[in-house]
Amino acid sequence: MGQTIACANQKGGVGKTTTVVNLATYLARAGERVLVIDLDPQGNTTSGFGVDRGTVDQSIYEAVVDAVALNDLIVETGAEGVRLIPSSIALAGAEVELAPLEQRERRLARLVSAISPDYDYVLIDCPPSLGLLTVNALTAADSVLIPMQCEYYALEGLTQLIATIHLVREHLNPALEIKGVVLTMYDARTNLSAEVAAEVRRHLNKTVYETVIPRSVRLSEAPSFGLPIALYRPDSRGAEAYRELAAELRRRDGRDNVVQEASA
Repeated sequence: MGQTIACANQKGGVGKTTTVVNLATYLARAGERVLVIDLDPQGNTTSGFGVDRGTVDQSIYEAVVDAVALNDLIVETGAEGVRLIPSSIALAGAEVELAPLEQRERRLARLVSAISPDYDYVLIDCPPSLGLLTVNALTAADSVLIPMQCEYYALEGLTQLIATIHLVREHLNPALEIKGVVLTMYDARTNLSAEVAAEVRRHLNKTVYETVIPRSVRLSEAPSFGLPIALYRPDSRGAEAYRELAAELRRRDGRDNVVQEASA
C-alpha cells in the first residue's frame, strides 16, 4: 500500500513546488513508483516536468469537480518513473464550484484511495493557501511534508499551517500526520538562515529533516527548461541536496533496502 503525502505551506515562494518535482524524481530514481498530483492552479509542477498545460485535455480540475477517475488523467513526464496528473487554468475557479457541493472536502480523498495502492508514493503539490483545495489534499493524504524557507516569518506561517492540520485531523482525517519539515533556500553566508534553522529545530526537534536545501541558482533555472534538477544539472549542490532528501525520507520510511531486495 502506497502512501500519499501532501506538500503544503500557505506561504508562497518557499520551495514547495521545487521540492515536489525534485523529490519525486529522486524517489523514482531509487526505484519507487511515484505519482505527482498538481493541485496548484498556477501549474508550476506541471510545467516543471516539461508538460505544457495548454496541450492537456483534462486535468485534476475534472477530478475534483466532475469526479473523473485519476487514472484517466495521468500523463507521462520526462523523469523516468514519475507520472503526473497535471493542473490547468480552470482549477483557479474550482474552490467556488466546490463550495455548494456535499462532501466537498473529500472529493479528492475518494479518488486517491482508488489508485494509491498502485504507487509507493503519491505526492500532492498544494496551492499557497489554506482553502478548499488544500483541505482536499490534507483530507486525502496520510501525511504532510512542509517546506520552510529559512527566513524571518517562517515560524509564524508554520503555526497557522499546523493549526489547520489539527482541524483537519479533528474533523476530516484523524490519521493525518506531519511527515516532516524541510528547510529550504538555506544561505550559509547569512546568520539569519542559521538562526532560523536552529529555532525550527528547537521547536520541532526530529520532525525536521537533517537534509537542508541550499539557495541555488541552478534550482531556480531548472523549471524554465521544464526539467527536474536531476536532468538539468545533476552535478549541482541543489541536485545533491534533493538526492540526499529522497534518501533520508526513504530511510525514515524503512524503504532504503526495499527496492534492492525486490530486484535481487
